[in-house]
Amino acid sequence: MKIYSFKRLQVLPVSLRDAWEFFASPKNLAMITPPEMGFNILYRSGGEKMYSGQIIRYRIKLPFGISVEWVTEITHVEEPFFFVDEQRSGPYSLWHHQHHFREVGDGIEIADEVNYSIPYGFLGRFAHFLFVKKQVNAIFDYRAKILVQHFCNETKGRP
Repeated sequence: MKIYSFKRLQVLPVSLRDAWEFFASPKNLAMITPPEMGFNILYRSGGEKMYSGQIIRYRIKLPFGISVEWVTEITHVEEPFFFVDEQRSGPYSLWHHQHHFREVGDGIEIADEVNYSIPYGFLGRFAHFLFVKKQVNAIFDYRAKILVQHFCNETKGRP
């Protein structure tokens, strides 16, 4: 099984507490997911706030309009510094996404590390080369843009 790694850093002018509150709410996932993916939460165990063991089931659209269900589990939470989500069923053979938050200068740094694998052997590797790698990058590009809009608009006018 070929495992791919993706890392992304982003600095935002927001407090660690505000960033954590945003990311700790699964309902904000739709806001930071590109609209063409048709992200829709179908089920969320527990309450509004993320916790270790939480299961989130949602539907997304893959390239070529293929709609799939994706089930993730929040496996680790150390508030307000990091959490991990792992795919339990969905389009990948493996999806392990670490989210780390730390204070820097006048804001926080968000560090994402995703390790993932695609099923179907050679065909999966070819699909990764053709479009999956680009799609993963595009998802995080979109997310970065939305986070800047959300947090920078929110912080305007603060002393």
